Amino acid sequence: MSSKTDSKNKGTFQPDSDVHITIDDQMKINKFANFNAKVEDLKEELKVRQNELKNLEEAGDEIELMDEDTIPFLIGEVFVSHDLPRTQELLAEAKEKKKQEIENIQKLSKDIQEKMGDLKAHLYGRFGSNIYLENDE
Repeated sequence: MSSKTDSKNKGTFQPDSDVHITIDDQMKINKFANFNAKVEDLKEELKVRQNELKNLEEAGDEIELMDEDTIPFLIGEVFVSHDLPRTQELLAEAKEKKKQEIENIQKLSKDIQEKMGDLKAHLYGRFGSNIYLENDE
């Protein structure tokens, strides 16, 4: 361990390997951690949206088997009854909206992962094996 105590090293963390972490480095590490947390949140949100899309697709299959004149369709917190063609139209719109939400989540996740890749390259270049930025999944 280094025993340097001059003022230019004040405020920096000095592990046994004598790696100096600047405020800029710490900000990049924090940014990487925030990006990583956001990607994990997006993965969970993506699973929810994909499940909702699956439910809509199954509902579309089920209403084709119904013999009823009107079919209740949930809009917000209220069920509204429509005939079969209108209900199918509403389901198609809901599925398209859900697909767009899934696409947006995937795009956002990809953008964040690209930024994480840039940060990871910089941080590994700066700290080498003294930093660990991999996901343990």
